[in-house]
Amino acid sequence: MSPVPGGPVAAVVVTFNRRDLLDEALTALHGQTRVPDRIIVVDNASADGTPAMVRDRFPDVDLLELPCNVGGAGGFSAGTARALAGDAGLVWLLDDDTVPGPGALQALLDARTRAAGHDGPPTLIASRVVWTDGRDHPMNTPRAKPRVPAAEAETARAAGCVPIRSASFVSVLVDAGAIRERGLPIADYFLWNDDFEFTTRLLRGRRGLLCPDSVVVHKTGTFGGADADPGDRFFYEVRNKIWLFTGSRGLAPPERVLYAGSTIRRWSRTFARSSDRTVLRRALLRGMKDGLFSRPRPTAALLRDVGVEVPPHAGDAR
Repeated sequence: MSPVPGGPVAAVVVTFNRRDLLDEALTALHGQTRVPDRIIVVDNASADGTPAMVRDRFPDVDLLELPCNVGGAGGFSAGTARALAGDAGLVWLLDDDTVPGPGALQALLDARTRAAGHDGPPTLIASRVVWTDGRDHPMNTPRAKPRVPAAEAETARAAGCVPIRSASFVSVLVDAGAIRERGLPIADYFLWNDDFEFTTRLLRGRRGLLCPDSVVVHKTGTFGGADADPGDRFFYEVRNKIWLFTGSRGLAPPERVLYAGSTIRRWSRTFARSSDRTVLRRALLRGMKDGLFSRPRPTAALLRDVGVEVPPHAGDAR
């Protein structure tokens, strides 16, 4: 395996009670034309035999078993901390229902090399995410970067990529140095908007790209966007968006206004399509209360509670 500019690649997969999907995802990771140097699986206290399956089928995987479910946000934060505690130079973040095509990682690495400029390589590169039938998955479309400088746009075009402002944890390759500088995903988000907050924070003033040549399949149960009916989980969408708009350093003031407006429109579509607006209304009120009158617990403290040590400074979301 040839050395990678930027250092070894650690793949981080977070899972909870999806043993069969995880099996498929790990099989695909081991089948890459360029296999990650390290694969870390974070198990959120699954009760379906997931840890036993990983130990039996994938003994080379670094399995981090958490004592309780800390959600996707806590899981990615824990897994990324584990990667940073090692020698990772690049961290590839993936969901447990993500099945990367054989050349997905190699395409990300190649694009990273092609897109290197006077400021070095881009901070992160996201894969193209499709559903099981090959259509682009609307749930995981990165937000395009507005007002891209001409030189940056040309560098991206020459690399066969598109400049982006945010990405999802379905499949994104991130520079470990940027994480050490600007902090881990905020663990207390638990669910939703953790990837948006994290990637906008890392990308503020920096470059991120979508690489269409890197293709992964996101095997969600249905095909749809982020405005599908979430039920009680709408609480996390509301609370976390308020936390993000009022406390995160990921967005500049004009961006907060722009994204707040798009959020309100999306919430309106969610209500319009909901089969039980009473549930959504209750979740909205709870989310607003918690978002306005509480702040996320420190990530380093939350991870220590589940036995994960955080490298110095990496737990500070700056």
